[in-house]
Amino acid sequence: MALKVHEIFYSLQGETTTSGFTSVFIRLAGCNLDCIWCDTPQAKSGGIDMTIDEIMAKVESLEPFNHITLTGGEPLIQGEAMELLDRLTDNGYDVQVETNGSVIFDSMPRGVRIIADVKTPSSGQEGSFKIENIKFLKKYDEVKFVIGIMEDYQFAKDFIKAHLAGVECVINFAPATKLMEPWALANLIIKDRLNVRLNIQLHKVANFQ
Repeated sequence: MALKVHEIFYSLQGETTTSGFTSVFIRLAGCNLDCIWCDTPQAKSGGIDMTIDEIMAKVESLEPFNHITLTGGEPLIQGEAMELLDRLTDNGYDVQVETNGSVIFDSMPRGVRIIADVKTPSSGQEGSFKIENIKFLKKYDEVKFVIGIMEDYQFAKDFIKAHLAGVECVINFAPATKLMEPWALANLIIKDRLNVRLNIQLHKVANFQ
């Protein structure tokens, strides 16, 4: 059983509440969306076939690290991704998976932290997030909105009010590079007194991969 893998590498986590900690990134190839401001278009296709055993061996060779990030592309469009997540958690790794929420994640292995990216209007993929996934979010999971324009900001506020009221997960607002200045988004959050986290991409600030 093999997965299409774009790359596996060791670095610092650049965003979410685990930012700044060391992480092994397993980037699977392939994506079912076409976001205008995608920052990894090279992962939309291609990749090399790797068995789960081969992936596990590569991960083990990179120890020690704080956590593992399964990302893409959209990792959950590959059916074997859940088996990989099972193997990683069974081996005691702290794991998070970055997903666009267009795939139902009801069978996510226990303990895997979900980072669900709800696509905003400026992405060109508004409406791709499956609302049914909200009920599968846990306290340690996170939801991310990338904010590029004021329409995105209003969309995110409306989405939170309609769908995330009472949900305990962390909500991240991330300024889109070259579209929304971090200070501008910070001031909006403060002005509206939103219970969200300003999600600055540390890897772009500190200039690391």
